[in-house]
Amino acid sequence: MPSENLRWETLEALKNSPKGQVTFDPYWSERGEVKACLCFLLGIQSRSQQQDQLSFFNSVSEKSTKRCKLYTKVVGMLLLLLENFSGSFSLLLQVPESLPKLSMLPALNDETRGESPEEREDVSEVPAPPSPPAISLLSPRAMETAGHIIRFQKKQQEKAKVALQERQSLQEKLVESVASTELEHLKRFEELRELKQRQEFQSIRDMMDRETKELMGRQEKLKEEQRHRIKILNLRVRELEQQRHREAELEKQRQAEGRERLRSLNSIQEEILQLNQLLEPSAQTNAHLPAASLASHSLRGNQLCSQVSEVVRKTAEGEFPSVEDMAVAERALCEMRSVIRQMEEEAARVQEKKKKDQEQEEERRKQEVLQAQQEAQKKAEQAAKEKAQKKGLQNNAEESTMKWYKELQNSAAQCAQSFEQLNSPKDAQTKKLKLELQKAATIPVSQISTNSGSQLREIFDRIDKLLSGRAVVSGGKSVSASQHPQGLEFVGYKLAEKFVKQGEEEVASHHEAAFPIGVVASGIWELHPQVGDLILAHLHKKCPYSVPHYPPMKDGTPVDEYQKILGYRVDDCGVEGQDSFLKRMSGMIRLYAAVIQLRWPYGSKQGSVPHGLNHGWRWLAQMLNMEPLADITATLLFDFLEVCGNALMKQYQGQFWKLILLLKDEYFPRIEAVTSSGEMGSVIRLKQFLEMSLQSRQISPPKGQLSATFWRS
Repeated sequence: MPSENLRWETLEALKNSPKGQVTFDPYWSERGEVKACLCFLLGIQSRSQQQDQLSFFNSVSEKSTKRCKLYTKVVGMLLLLLENFSGSFSLLLQVPESLPKLSMLPALNDETRGESPEEREDVSEVPAPPSPPAISLLSPRAMETAGHIIRFQKKQQEKAKVALQERQSLQEKLVESVASTELEHLKRFEELRELKQRQEFQSIRDMMDRETKELMGRQEKLKEEQRHRIKILNLRVRELEQQRHREAELEKQRQAEGRERLRSLNSIQEEILQLNQLLEPSAQTNAHLPAASLASHSLRGNQLCSQVSEVVRKTAEGEFPSVEDMAVAERALCEMRSVIRQMEEEAARVQEKKKKDQEQEEERRKQEVLQAQQEAQKKAEQAAKEKAQKKGLQNNAEESTMKWYKELQNSAAQCAQSFEQLNSPKDAQTKKLKLELQKAATIPVSQISTNSGSQLREIFDRIDKLLSGRAVVSGGKSVSASQHPQGLEFVGYKLAEKFVKQGEEEVASHHEAAFPIGVVASGIWELHPQVGDLILAHLHKKCPYSVPHYPPMKDGTPVDEYQKILGYRVDDCGVEGQDSFLKRMSGMIRLYAAVIQLRWPYGSKQGSVPHGLNHGWRWLAQMLNMEPLADITATLLFDFLEVCGNALMKQYQGQFWKLILLLKDEYFPRIEAVTSSGEMGSVIRLKQFLEMSLQSRQISPPKGQLSATFWRS
């Protein structure tokens, strides 16, 4: 229809015109935005129709004052168009009074609220247009036109919505692109930061690697220097080891040569002593020699023996004889042999001469009988005088003492023979029992000390139980001497031997140890007398001067064997030194001096000590009745008096001081006479002791003597 197309073109032209930008809204009246409405009078004559139209226009939204003004213009134009489209429209030139004025429209709606206040002022200042004339609908075409307008607006709204959606999607795409761009920037920033961190970490790691390499290089350098030093030290150690090995070989060779020289020296000494015995007046070959010649040969033999003895004394101090010493000994031996040859030649000459002169002597015998008797009488008188001068001085002990000495040695030998089966076991069980019994006997004696009285009493009780046949604990095992028929004899013998060995070693090194060992030995002696006899037997065997007894050298006795009889230790290295020998003898005499004056304080028996001070007095008196020996006599007298002098002084009082005075005035000069200048140490100590004792008339108690407080500890 051309008219309808024309209408749409007209509406499109009105929409695009500056005055056609008014939005038709049938719901203005509902929102209360427009109080005055225009009524399209399209065939409606009644007032109700006018009221409906008015309510329709009241529902129009009051978006802005400016749009209301434009709306008024558009309505006028629409009325003119409606007149042209329909002849049945009749415009009401007069607006009903009930319609409000356009100036009374409410404020702008939400869409116009964004306008500035100046624009609002401009809109409010625009004068209100004149009131439109009243319109009355004469036909329904106006309603159709309004419907077209509404449809057109809906289409425009749909287009606007589509445009808005497109714009919104465009905005979303733009936001997404911006967000993705920013996200990429953020990722680049993070990557850049991580790159910087990695670079910094890599630089730090490189720096640490360089420092590590430098440290490792320095360490390798130090290790190399250390290896070099170790190599040098190893070379030095190897050189020192080789040098030490060479020195050890040289020392071993020197020791072997020294021992060989020592054996040669001992054989030389033995031979020269045997040859010297041929020079004695009692020798059968010397019977026909004159006294003067015999004396000269004997004197020369003694001098040669002294030379060899001097060399031997050096070796006794732990040294081997040198080549010069061996030369001296060999020269002495050669000279001794020459002396023997001269003596034999002289004896042969004398024998021949005697054979020639025998007949002459037989003729003169009768004449010389009287003269010989007179000379014999004179000699007897002279011998009696000499004997009177030497009265009481002997070279051997008294008969009773020697008898007692031999009885003790025989008793000890019988005891040793009685347990021969246990001492030389054949089966393993007996051998084990022997070792356990020996440990049970010797270990307690080794534990004797001055720590406390209670400990000493425990040791004594263990020894007493063992000797009584009761079981004791040794090495964590229980053992009893009654487990074997020969157990008691074996234990007693080994115990006595250990006591003497303690004096020989422990007391020799620590003089105060004589008192705890001596008091235990005295207590055991009191309860078990057979053990005391064995102690004396062992003591006399190792130290014959405790008898006192000076064993003479018998014919045919080897020098080594004779030195063992005198108490010296002889082994493959030779004879022990004089200092070591005197030290051991001193320790055993000190132990003997402690035993004779001590008594076990917890003993039940009454009476004197089993081997008391009377034996000490006897020993001292017999020592003064025997000829002194160089070095040993002075040493033993000093040690004995230092330990036992105070007890003897209290026991014998005046008699003791007489004995000391005799020792000082008469016996001491004999000691000095037999002592050489190199052996005066013990003589000086004895002299000072005697002088101080006689001057103060007092002998101090010995050091280390056990007091009453010791037994309470």
